[in-house]
Amino acid sequence: MLLLDARDSLLLVVDVQERLWPQISNRESVRDRCRTLMQGAQRLEVPVLLTEQYPQGLGPTLPELKESLPASVDILEKRSFSCLGEEALRSRIEQAHRRQLVVCGIEAHVCVLQTVLEALERGLRAAVVADAIGSRDEANRQLAIQRMSDSGATVVSVEMVLFEWMRTARHPAFKAISALVK
Repeated sequence: MLLLDARDSLLLVVDVQERLWPQISNRESVRDRCRTLMQGAQRLEVPVLLTEQYPQGLGPTLPELKESLPASVDILEKRSFSCLGEEALRSRIEQAHRRQLVVCGIEAHVCVLQTVLEALERGLRAAVVADAIGSRDEANRQLAIQRMSDSGATVVSVEMVLFEWMRTARHPAFKAISALVK
């Protein structure tokens, strides 16, 4: 199936942390789009996982994103650049029984890239949300998007994801999702 399906997707928000944040190019837009995806995923009952790369050194997830989380969502610590390089994270993804991994966060050319490539290697369908990923350098972000696309990832936008998850204007969450993207 080429379309993203809310019943088969998991949203993975990668390492949107305080100490990295000031150096990220186009950071306000990336933060807002990650938050929109998280809110849309919750309304559409798509599971959400958040990661933090070595939070003792890079700080916690941005408070603006934490505020958008229901209490049931865990923030998982990692040291591996790829989220799938950590047994606990890999288990959580496998336990969700979702074959479509929708990925946003930072940095595009390190943790996002390695997560997407490893997901593809493991037979998952990976969708990278181009307008919700960031790097310190825009050229690195663009190279990462190209490499992920060349490797078989689907490159999408926040609106593509949300509207594919709904499929129709008759969806009960249509008005709420439409309000999120305006």
